[in-house]
Amino acid sequence: MFIGHFGLAFAAKRVAPSVSLGTLFLAAQLADLVWPNLVLLGLEKVEVAPGITAVTPLNFVSYPYSHSLVALVLWAALFAGIHWLIHRRGGLVPWLLGALVLSHWLLDAASHRPDMPLLIGGGPLVGLGLWNSVAATLLIETELFLAGVWLYLRATRALDRTGVFALWGLVAFLLFVSFANLISPPPPSSLAVAWAAQSIWLLVFWGYWVDRHRGAGRR
Repeated sequence: MFIGHFGLAFAAKRVAPSVSLGTLFLAAQLADLVWPNLVLLGLEKVEVAPGITAVTPLNFVSYPYSHSLVALVLWAALFAGIHWLIHRRGGLVPWLLGALVLSHWLLDAASHRPDMPLLIGGGPLVGLGLWNSVAATLLIETELFLAGVWLYLRATRALDRTGVFALWGLVAFLLFVSFANLISPPPPSSLAVAWAAQSIWLLVFWGYWVDRHRGAGRR
């Protein structure tokens, strides 16, 4: 799943208005921000295998440190703890951020074929296979994303023109990338995939930029 993760991050702003959209993006996509670095270091492995699913040509051979359920529980605790140490925001915020980190595994388990590990050291692999259907993937992921954007709009208001255009530019860009991924040719190599995945950091920074130009909206 791709834009579905961002949809949950957008929606979380309504629950935690004090947390920047960039931080919510960072939490929801933490697994995919860690993963390409582990691939480049040779600690995890992905292969390009056209036709392995209808949606993506990627075969996620091994990614226990970034995408296993146990690893993401640990990443969630670490992320929430670091955020609390920096900002001293207690109450619901640490739990929400931890849940966002962990939500990545749940959404990926719904969309992937059975390649999502439960344990770091091996064990059962799960996956409901949403990616076996392009139509179902488009429907479910786009609806999840747009619902999240709608909740973000209800939680915030633009403080200036940048707050309007930066947000809608981000929404349009994410939708474009999501659809483009479906029709693009397979990437040339696993290294190309890992380097391209680093671009998610740009979306995190875009989220911080958007949120600086929006204030509290309707609750």
